[in-house]
Order: sequence, then structure tokens, then C-alpha cells
Amino acid sequence: MGNNKFEILWTEVAESDLSEIIEFIAQDSTNMALKILAKIKVKTSQLNHSPERGRVVPEFKKFNINSIRELIESPWRIFYKLEGSIVYILCVIDSRRNVEDILLNRFLRGK
Repeated sequence: MGNNKFEILWTEVAESDLSEIIEFIAQDSTNMALKILAKIKVKTSQLNHSPERGRVVPEFKKFNINSIRELIESPWRIFYKLEGSIVYILCVIDSRRNVEDILLNRFLRGK
């Protein structure tokens, strides 16, 4: 994919996830919350040059879903999907939680 630049778009769900994470951390430390926000933003911005750098999400692989990838900014997992020249950031999930349960719950709630 070389020098191509890809547009990065955050979905509403991903933006909401990130806001919740940052707000929660800011309750203890605004400084730490800002550092984490910056780390996650830098990590995702790197996808504009190399969107296939993340691994295919292992929980989805067993269902033959290979289009959703993830980056790790420990302890968070950043799920994204490449469609043409656009990288969609789908969600940001705490890796200490069960991903399948979170996604099933979101699906059932319609979020």
C-alpha cells in the first residue's frame, strides 16, 4: 500500500468508547487521561499509511471474519475496518473484558 494515504474516520460508537475511557481515567488524573488520549490518537493516526498493520481480531477469525483488524494500546483494543481508502475506527474496548460479551450486548441494545 506504500505511500497511499488513507482517511481515518471514527464511528460514533468508537468516539463514545474513547470518551468514556478518558472521562473515567480523568476522575483520578486529568494528566494521565490526556496522555492516554494522545497515545490512542497517535496509534490510530498511523493507519493512514499502513492500514493493514493491525492483526485480524482472533475472536472473529473463527467465524471467518477477516475484515476487522485491531491495534493494541494496552490495555485497550482498537477495532477497525478498511473499506477502499477509508479506515473506520469501530470501537475501543478494554482488553481485560470479554470482547464477545461486549459486542453481543451492544448488538442486542442496537448500539
